[in-house]
Amino acid sequence: MHSKYQTGSFELMKTMNRSLILNTIREKGPVSRAEIAKLTELTPPTVSNVVKQLLASGIVIETTQGESNGGRKPTMLIINAQNFYVVGLDVGPKVIRFALTDLNGSIMHHLELSIDVGVHNHGLLELMKRGIQTLITKISPEREKMIGIGIGMHGIVDVDQGMSKFAPNLNLRDIPIKATLEETFGVVVKVENDARVMALGEVWFGQGQNYRHVMTVNVGHGIGAGLTINGELYHGHSFLAGEIGHMSIDLSGPKCPCGSYGCLQTFASGPAIAERVKKELASGQASSINEHIDHLDQINGKMVYDAAQEGDELCLNILQQTGRYLGIGLTNLIHVINPEYIILTGGVAKAGDILLDPIKATIAERGITSAAKQTKVAVSKLGDHSAAVGAVTLILTELFSSDSSHISA
Repeated sequence: MHSKYQTGSFELMKTMNRSLILNTIREKGPVSRAEIAKLTELTPPTVSNVVKQLLASGIVIETTQGESNGGRKPTMLIINAQNFYVVGLDVGPKVIRFALTDLNGSIMHHLELSIDVGVHNHGLLELMKRGIQTLITKISPEREKMIGIGIGMHGIVDVDQGMSKFAPNLNLRDIPIKATLEETFGVVVKVENDARVMALGEVWFGQGQNYRHVMTVNVGHGIGAGLTINGELYHGHSFLAGEIGHMSIDLSGPKCPCGSYGCLQTFASGPAIAERVKKELASGQASSINEHIDHLDQINGKMVYDAAQEGDELCLNILQQTGRYLGIGLTNLIHVINPEYIILTGGVAKAGDILLDPIKATIAERGITSAAKQTKVAVSKLGDHSAAVGAVTLILTELFSSDSSHISA
């Protein structure tokens, strides 16, 4: 990948006026130059000059003419979304999901690669490179139109350095993701926590688009959250904001991999659900799930959900109990952060209403005000690629942001 494109196209789009105009075209297009000047309060000559550069870069194109107000019909402008590409990665504890999208976040190609047990830093980075290269090959000879790579990484991420500080489920530390991938591919690379990229994806493309304060909660192998305030991610002092899976809800509860006891994820994550079912079956509880396994270690969260769907009382009760645990954790968040909307995503969230109903009931029971009790909670509709598409929005946010101080490539 030629670094010339990075400096010649991405940076071309990143000055404050260009980004302001770009975002206006993205949100309001098809839109005329005159309307852009009115909306942005920039002078018509400034708008005309910037649009000329954007047309030359190919990111903006002219489309049909608008209605005339007595003079010549204005030419309308739109983002040439299908002419540029972004790669997004969702780095989980077991697999990496890769997605190649256009500037609308529409997935054009995707793949999934398994992470070997006991992988080390170098091996994980090589796996990322392999998947990215596979996707880039699919758009050859247009590979120079790829403008960036976004990474959603589980665990603690130093966003400024683009480094994975601690990936607990892989037991890896200090992975130089940004530096390594920028050196390899010569494009802008942004790295974030996976729950936070899911939150950003919901604000751009999901159910959070019309809300100012949104909490997106990823409930899967672990539990994490991303908070967007006025459409921007909140990180906290040392990038720790959102680690709600390590909120203690029972001082006498099971020991968590983090070293503490009674963390939310020891009760409500996918592995925790499977463990509770195993314990009940080992004590002699009846369940149809026994008909589908040879030994207890085969049980996972999906099996529990499938059995609950078929009316299995044990599995149904455990999922409903999981909803109550999550409801307690979310009520705590409501009292501290007070989001307008909570969106659930991740594998466990696929349980839908079985999980959602007890969550809502618990919040309604424990919320300290009427407004808190009625906080909106829903399940994401973005699907299995929500984190990868969310990672893509890291690049789109940089591209369309009018705050040029964000760029660090």
